[in-house]
Amino acid sequence: MNDIKVYALSTCIHCRNAKKYLDECGVKYDCVHVDQLSGDERNDVVRKIKEYNPAVSFPTIVIKDKVVVGYHKDQIDEALKGE
Repeated sequence: MNDIKVYALSTCIHCRNAKKYLDECGVKYDCVHVDQLSGDERNDVVRKIKEYNPAVSFPTIVIKDKVVVGYHKDQIDEALKGE
């Protein structure tokens, strides 16, 4: 299991840019497109996101014990340093 998880929306440009940046950095990550889930699975994922980001905004990127909300290269880089 990867230590990096990206919670995203399939239609979100910021989510796409964040995933592209992680790809360019050569890191492996798991991505969950929340808008493609339904029912209990979606509710469970939203509850999990609220633990990291109460506003449930996207992307929410979890890198080990650090959380980056939105597409911010500098914050992603800082979180990856501890990876």
